[in-house]
Amino acid sequence: MARVKGGTTTRRRHKAVLKATKGYRSSLSRRYRVARESLTHALSYSTSHRKLKKRTNRSLQIIRINAAAKINDISYSNLIHGISLAGVGLDRKTLSDLAINDPDAFKEIVTLAKDSLN
Repeated sequence: MARVKGGTTTRRRHKAVLKATKGYRSSLSRRYRVARESLTHALSYSTSHRKLKKRTNRSLQIIRINAAAKINDISYSNLIHGISLAGVGLDRKTLSDLAINDPDAFKEIVTLAKDSLN
């Protein structure tokens, strides 16, 4: 049986991995074996970190809402409970944005929440 030389296929695969790892530090972007391993880890981290980013952003939004709520003399939990009783359909992302960019509108929402709690 004749011998098959796989030079072009191997080179193409190596070039694809090295191109994907361009910008990595030291030998992680220059040596194929190390680059392949670092690329595998990077791809698995990117999958799990997409979920982690959502979790981190939600906790940041809660921190921002809590800070703005404390300024308006109400706790975070009472604010969220009052908003749900008042029937205001705003999510935490929107509330966080209002707390930062439009404090007057946030104050209106706080008054709605306080009225519905009483």
